[in-house]
Amino acid sequence: MAVAAYAALLSLMNVLDNVQHPARRDRLHLDINRIQSLQEEVNFLQDFLEVHSQRNSQKMEDLARQMVVVADEAEDIIDFHVVDQLRDGSRDKKKNGMTFTNKPVASASVSSSSSGSKNTTVGFDEHLIQIIDELTRDEPNLQILPIAGMGGIGKTTLARNVFDHPYIVNRFDICIWFTISQVYNVREILHHYLNDGKEQESNESLAKLGENLHKKLFGRRYLIVMDDVWSTKAWDDFSLFFPKNGNGSRVLMTTRLSKVGGSLGTHSPYLMDFLNEEKSWNLLCEKAFGQKDCPYPELEKVGKNIAKGCKGLPIAIVVTGGLLAKTDMKQERWERIARNVKSFANSKYNQHCLEILSLSYNNLPIHLKPCFLHMSVFREDSMIKVSRLIKLWVANGYLKPQSGKNLEAIAMEYLEDLIDRNLILISERTRSGRIRSCSIHDLLRNLCLRESKKDHFVCVSKTQRIRILPEEKNVCFRCGERASLQESIDVPEILVGSRSTLVASGLVCDTCKRMHQHLGKLRWVKVFGQSCEKLRQHTKLRFIDVVTIAFRCRIPSKLNFVPSSIPLLWNLQTLLIDEIGSQLKKRPIVIPSKVWEMPQLRHIIMDLGFLPSPVDTQDTTALENLQTLSTMHNFRCTKEVFERIPNLKKLKARYLNVKEWSYYCLDNLGHLHRLESLSLTAEGLLLEKIAFPNSLKKLSLSRCGIPWRNMTIIGSSLPNLEVLKLFHNAFRGPEWSPVEGQFPRLKVLVILYSGLVSWRADDIHFPILESLFLGQMKKLEEIPSAKQILEEQSSYGNELEVRVDQKKPHGFFNCSPALDVPPKESDVKDNSVAKPTSSALIATFEWLDINHSHCYLACRKPCFSAEHSCLNFLFSLEPF
Repeated sequence: MAVAAYAALLSLMNVLDNVQHPARRDRLHLDINRIQSLQEEVNFLQDFLEVHSQRNSQKMEDLARQMVVVADEAEDIIDFHVVDQLRDGSRDKKKNGMTFTNKPVASASVSSSSSGSKNTTVGFDEHLIQIIDELTRDEPNLQILPIAGMGGIGKTTLARNVFDHPYIVNRFDICIWFTISQVYNVREILHHYLNDGKEQESNESLAKLGENLHKKLFGRRYLIVMDDVWSTKAWDDFSLFFPKNGNGSRVLMTTRLSKVGGSLGTHSPYLMDFLNEEKSWNLLCEKAFGQKDCPYPELEKVGKNIAKGCKGLPIAIVVTGGLLAKTDMKQERWERIARNVKSFANSKYNQHCLEILSLSYNNLPIHLKPCFLHMSVFREDSMIKVSRLIKLWVANGYLKPQSGKNLEAIAMEYLEDLIDRNLILISERTRSGRIRSCSIHDLLRNLCLRESKKDHFVCVSKTQRIRILPEEKNVCFRCGERASLQESIDVPEILVGSRSTLVASGLVCDTCKRMHQHLGKLRWVKVFGQSCEKLRQHTKLRFIDVVTIAFRCRIPSKLNFVPSSIPLLWNLQTLLIDEIGSQLKKRPIVIPSKVWEMPQLRHIIMDLGFLPSPVDTQDTTALENLQTLSTMHNFRCTKEVFERIPNLKKLKARYLNVKEWSYYCLDNLGHLHRLESLSLTAEGLLLEKIAFPNSLKKLSLSRCGIPWRNMTIIGSSLPNLEVLKLFHNAFRGPEWSPVEGQFPRLKVLVILYSGLVSWRADDIHFPILESLFLGQMKKLEEIPSAKQILEEQSSYGNELEVRVDQKKPHGFFNCSPALDVPPKESDVKDNSVAKPTSSALIATFEWLDINHSHCYLACRKPCFSAEHSCLNFLFSLEPF
């Protein structure tokens, strides 16, 4: 319960901070002294859990359970009074003032060696060869080689097979295996080794034991395996006794933490990956049958399904193989295991598997555990957008504020920490190198589910996803998924402008009923009308995601707000509205001006929305938390508006039918000193009417029709620009001649649908360019020397990614300096990727047979004619 208690206290602290915002004080009657006193108590309990959460006792469990109850009740009381006062429009009614019932919180007095068994090497042959090669290179100095990867990936098995390999045994004079683990005692480990593993008492000090080890190693070529290292301190504690003999001695280290390996190793960490399906099947056979193939033909198909279900994790395959080996080898039994392979892998018969995975979780500091457990809400094998994940972590209140950092930056640090611990996997990066999406292995997700259930982690969801389907009537009012007519519950619905509360009946899907058992205790309100009238939002919501699904043949219902209701979602941080499937011209959704009175808002993101300027009668509330506005229709950038959103980081706007640009005040953009990303779709945009802030790192322009000669305005005014994207004739004219020194930090350049004819660029114009993407540039006749750019970028230490496309993406390739190695005819296939046939060919390219254009990389000589068959670079000048 400690994690649930910690998350509940973080959420309550977020509510207490929100209710004390200056904008709230003017509208609500508050007992500030009582609130601040409660804050101090919550802070104390948070600090207590951070120190004592690892203590396992019944008293600690009972205390944590009481913390959850009290924190939730305090949040309920605050929400009740705030919502009542907001819907009444009351400022000073004493009867509505917040009072808290003091509930007692019970006080609490909260008082190595390696296995010699045979390790299967199936699936590790390439790893084994590479590790042995690294360890036996002719480098005299002491080298440290870390093997990094998630728990159960096979690091120890690989290290053991290296350690026992005959070539290693003959190469090194002495080989030592130290099992470190997260809790270790240096003296005990050294004593155990120096006494040949014999259990006997000794009065020798650590210094003496270390001296004895140093003497034993001195002058000899040694290999030391440090297995299961969790911190750099472990290396500091042991390395004092490792002599630097200058004779090729090595230290092989296994760790779950990539940063530990990276900071200690003289080599980059050797990263372990999942097994492919073939290697998974071979390993399963080895464990189930004691051989590398299946002796029972009738079991082969179901056996391969079982191996595939283990998702490439060696420890899961090994454990499942051990289970299969105990069966009677009947097909029916194997099919039953195939259906339940994930639960069998974590069953009571195979606790070893789960214990290994649980070790990483148990070792997490408590501030990371709520974020990790939240991964259980995503569907199996989901590709999770990092931007969305961070918004969800912030909305659920899983982050402890830190001075000088916004919550999104803290969330990113948490994510990187979990990735470093190999608990979350990177799935995709952006062109600029940021993490775009991530995922979690199925077995780790199962661990999240188990721990969440055990800890009662999810009680009340503070997020809501609404799906609006055409003519769909029977939907869950919480998530918008289909629900049965029999799955109905009664909930209290607030009537705005009245003290009355209705009892409304709503359908709830089985998933929501199971995960959120307290829906009937929440108070609900209708924020959206018409097509969403059957869907309600509870007043504790912090994240709303609306997906409207329309068909080409139907005119979608216009989504609209109930303006008087939206302020009742007084904790709302993120509002997402996504329209899918409509081929009609989208109409902007009008956002109520009441949002200017919601200081907790952080992100407003929709396909197209219209945000009116604040009315004169509204208080001058600053939405200092607002970071994202996207996509706003004909957005007015007045000083009054920007004074209310001083910390905006991302702005996306579309301008249509503009007659007078001065009305929209784009020259005020320079007042947004924290703006990092700006996207403008604007026909006839006058660049000289815009004042860009120096903070801008990403700029996207579309349909602007700006003369190429005016590109100097962007180059000279944006010294920090890293990403520039130009779509649909953002610039017009036949020629672009960049000016030296204007894009000193540009890393990514994208140009799509342009009438550009001649582009006269050199490496001096884009000195650190990393990614170039060109597409649908039918008139382009002359381009910069691709080979020259690659060679010059390489001389700067850059690895340039270049991708050129005309119709649809065909992949990308990472280009090192291209060598003059012509491709064989057999290597060039329609729409296929050519595998390098020579070790001299460093780059991997995509070969395209574009009718008779022969526009592919031939790497022969620097020629750039569209008719020539020997292009240096993949530039398709005509559509496929």
